[in-house]
Amino acid sequence: MANIINEFKFIELPTLLCLGADMLNSLPDIIDRLSLGSKALLVTDDFLKPRIGKEVEDILTNSRNHSVYTTTIQDSTMDELEKQLEIHKENKPDFVIGLGGGRPIDIAKSISFKSNQRFISIPTIASHDGVASSRASIIGTDKRHSIQALPPIAVLADTTILDKSPYRFTAAGCGDIIAKKTAIKDWMLSHRLKNELISEYSIALSDMTVQLITKNADLIKSQAEGYSRIVVKALISSSLAMCVAGSSRPGSGSEHMFSHALDSFAEKPALHGEQCALGTILMAYLHDLDWENIRSVVHDLGIPVKAKELGLKDEEVIKALQIAHTIRPQRFTILGKDGLTHEAAVNTASFTGVIN
Repeated sequence: MANIINEFKFIELPTLLCLGADMLNSLPDIIDRLSLGSKALLVTDDFLKPRIGKEVEDILTNSRNHSVYTTTIQDSTMDELEKQLEIHKENKPDFVIGLGGGRPIDIAKSISFKSNQRFISIPTIASHDGVASSRASIIGTDKRHSIQALPPIAVLADTTILDKSPYRFTAAGCGDIIAKKTAIKDWMLSHRLKNELISEYSIALSDMTVQLITKNADLIKSQAEGYSRIVVKALISSSLAMCVAGSSRPGSGSEHMFSHALDSFAEKPALHGEQCALGTILMAYLHDLDWENIRSVVHDLGIPVKAKELGLKDEEVIKALQIAHTIRPQRFTILGKDGLTHEAAVNTASFTGVIN
C-alpha cells in the first residue's frame, strides 16, 4: 500500500499506562517509580480544583515525599499558556500533572514540552483522544489546531472517576474515535494523490479503535460498571497511533477541520467529539463510504446526528462545510484545496439528514 520508509525515526510513547478503579491512590507510587522528583505543578480548572484537584493534593501531601502547587486555567489559548509558563517558572516544579478534560491536559502538555519536563496525564472525562498523544490543541490568533508537544510519561485513568462523569462527555469521546474512519481515508487519499508518506502501523492502530467502539456500542451506551474502560482504551490507542505517526494524521482529517471551522464562528459550538461525529457522517458521504451505517453507530452511542439536536444552525453547518478546507490548508483531504461550493454543502448536509 505504501512505500517503505527507510529512515531512522524517533517514536516517543508514554512509559506507563495506568487504567483501573481507584487508580488515583497509586499516584505517589507512579511518581516514585518514574523518578520524577518531589515537587509537582498541578494544572486543572476552577470546577475540578475543589473536587478531584483537592483529592490529588491530599494524596500527594499525605505521602510525605511530595508537594504540589495547583494552578487553574480558563481556556487552552496561547495567552493562557504564556501565563502558566510564568507560574511554572516561579514555582520551579520537578514535573507537571494535567488533571481534567482536554484543556488542562493540553496546557500541561505544552508547559512540559516548553520547559523540557515530563508530565502525567489524569483525564477526568473520556471525551478526547489527546490524553496520551504528542499533540496539544491550542487556540492561536483565531483558530484552534494541534501543535507539537510531548506525550505524557504516564497516563493515569481512574475508571471510578470516569464512570461517574456525565455520559455526554464519554459519548463525545466515542465520536472522536468514530472520526478516525474518515481521517484514515483522507490520509490514504493524500498518499495516492499527493504522495504523502503514511504509516501502516499507525493506520492499523487507529482503525482498531474504531472497531473497538463500534463493536461495544451497546455496552457503552448501557453505562455498565467499568464501561469507561473500553472508551479510554480506544482513546489511548488513538493517542499512540498519533505518536507513532509523529502527527495527528491518523486521528484528524476533514471531519476535524469541519469541527474546528464550527468552533471559529458558531454561536454555540457543541462538544468537540459531537461535532467530529457529525463531520464524520458528512465526510463519509463525500468519500462514498457507508455513511448510513456510521450514522447508525453514532446514533446508537447516543450522539446526536442532526445539527439542531446539538444546538447548531443549518446555515452554520453549511458555512463550516464551505470553509473547513481553510483550517489546515497544508493538509490534503477529501475537501481538496478549494472546498465545497454552497450548493454542494447544502446537498451533502441535506442528503445525510444533518440539516432539514
